Amino acid sequence: MTNAAVAALIARSNRLGADPRTTNYAGGNTSVKGSALDPVTGADVDLLWVKGSGGDLGTLTEKGLAVLRLDRLRALTGVYPGIEREDEMVAAFDYCLHGRGGAAPSIDTAMHGLVDAPHVDHLHPDAGIAIATAADGPALTKEIFGDRVLWVDWRRPGFQLGLDIAAVQKANPQAIGVILGGHGITAWGATSDECEANSQEIITTAAAYIEAHGRPQPFGISKISALVTTARHQRAAELFPIIRGLASTDRPQVGHYTDNDVVLDFVGSERLAELAALGTSCPDHFLRTKVKPLVLDTAPDAPLDEVTTRLKELHEAYREDYRAYYDRHATAESPAIRGADPAIVLVPGVGMFSFGANKQTARVAGEFYVNAINVMRGAEAISRYAPIDESEKFRIEYWSLEEAKLQRMPKPKPLATRVAFVTGGGSGIGRAIALRLAAEGACVVVADRDEQTAETVAREIGGTDLAISTKADVTDAAAVEAALDAAVLAFGGVDLVVNNAGLSISKPLLETTEQDWDLQHDVMAKGSFLVAKAAARILIAQGMGGDIVYISSKNSLFAGPNNVAYGAAKADQAHQVRLLAAELGAFGVRVNGINPDGVVRGSGIFAAGWGAQRAAVYGVPEEKLGEFYAQRTLLKREVLPEHVANAVFVLTAGELSHTTGLHVPVDAGVAAAFLR
Repeated sequence: MTNAAVAALIARSNRLGADPRTTNYAGGNTSVKGSALDPVTGADVDLLWVKGSGGDLGTLTEKGLAVLRLDRLRALTGVYPGIEREDEMVAAFDYCLHGRGGAAPSIDTAMHGLVDAPHVDHLHPDAGIAIATAADGPALTKEIFGDRVLWVDWRRPGFQLGLDIAAVQKANPQAIGVILGGHGITAWGATSDECEANSQEIITTAAAYIEAHGRPQPFGISKISALVTTARHQRAAELFPIIRGLASTDRPQVGHYTDNDVVLDFVGSERLAELAALGTSCPDHFLRTKVKPLVLDTAPDAPLDEVTTRLKELHEAYREDYRAYYDRHATAESPAIRGADPAIVLVPGVGMFSFGANKQTARVAGEFYVNAINVMRGAEAISRYAPIDESEKFRIEYWSLEEAKLQRMPKPKPLATRVAFVTGGGSGIGRAIALRLAAEGACVVVADRDEQTAETVAREIGGTDLAISTKADVTDAAAVEAALDAAVLAFGGVDLVVNNAGLSISKPLLETTEQDWDLQHDVMAKGSFLVAKAAARILIAQGMGGDIVYISSKNSLFAGPNNVAYGAAKADQAHQVRLLAAELGAFGVRVNGINPDGVVRGSGIFAAGWGAQRAAVYGVPEEKLGEFYAQRTLLKREVLPEHVANAVFVLTAGELSHTTGLHVPVDAGVAAAFLR
């Protein structure tokens, strides 16, 4: 980065975006005007650098900026066809770009270019939006700021809003910014530091006014107390798969659970239903959270079957209400309805469940609703919360420009929205499976009795929006339940379960002890049973179908030497596949198995002593065992963990949607283990 003005813009943007009191994820935008060399003329040219469409201030880099010729951008005022056709101006921004690369200009580009100040910030701080959504917002703005900050009536973001703000700024040279009705704030300055200071002044002054003048308990008295933490999380784990299944009626969703003090205070308050029904106001908020949430009205500790029945009733009523909202405002030009399920579900005493096409989207939706709660609290403390009209919300939610943005999004990966739970995921075959499923779009829960290795694999995949780790001893029913509850609380449920945990002890019959037999059966036969049982409860509650995959073995079919305990345990697993496929098919759950053989390199089992034992049985050096296994196959190829992971992906990616009860050999061809 060679331009000092751009460097200052990036630094300012990152500071502003890192503070949740200032703006929310991917919300707001910043800009700077300056000059740079035009390589065509060799002379300096005036430019605008502005955060591009879809970027996030907290993580903004130079690549996330749109760069436009300022003279051409401002010349658009001469061809502006009026507010009825203002959307056409977004396409015109492309003719103002300087060079290639960079981000696409956002709808707010006009605001930044037309305001006659070198630096401009447009932000969505909770305190600022509280003033912007107060019923007497204009009067409050004057009382709080005098003529230093002016009020601008609500207008949908676009070219006309840019003209409106520019006119206010030109007519009021003493002003440092504006409150945008129903929306947020915009500030400006002669330098980057001055602009940032002006933004912070508006935010802190608004927050201080609310603190000093706000009435106590703006949400009314506390009506329902939160369950204690343990009970609250247990109830959340019970409810989440049910709610996720309902929220996925139109399309599968990933979930996020929030039970911070802000949420628990709101969902337990006297005015919950009244205020929640008003919905959010800031465009960034309701685009993520939908117009309003679904609010459960049962007691926090009511019987689960009673709550489930009520949730289904409320969900159907929500869908009917949302379809009516769409029908009230849709025109012939409106995009088709995108789905009538809620994005936010509020449960008194328990918390908030938010949903999206991936974990990050679900988490951010929850964060935005927390912002909305703060806005409602601030507005109700000093006035009355009065969000923008429903018709205006529809105009933004079903905006052709928003629809175009959605259409530009890349095609989802094959396992997007699916939550995978992999036992023995900390090493070997389990690690390879976890990595492959994550690469194909799944959220992955890496479960292993070795918590350290599980955590390492989860970190290898990425942050907690992509994967988490959990300790899981599959021989312990309580530990299995706890591990699956952790998966549910992290992502909303489970869709794809891989029974991979295993070990092996190679001994002749007469040397095999009861302990040897019990250990192998406890881990593989009993462990798979416990995991499948606990997972089936979640899969059935979701009503979304799903997959259970057993990593069995060639030895479930092939009678090898000195292998009675391991082979018998694997045969048990293999028959569990058939039994569960028959039982769970009615719920849309497919159960299949994979029979690997000779996975030596990268295998945790072989590295733990099994390799040395099997090498001794076959009379080959341990380092040559993989080659030995390969030579006895039809294809003469060594089997690696990645090959097993490939088979898991193929079984679960959707192309084999009508296949259940199948065992897939991944053994390079062992004729003695052919299925008969």
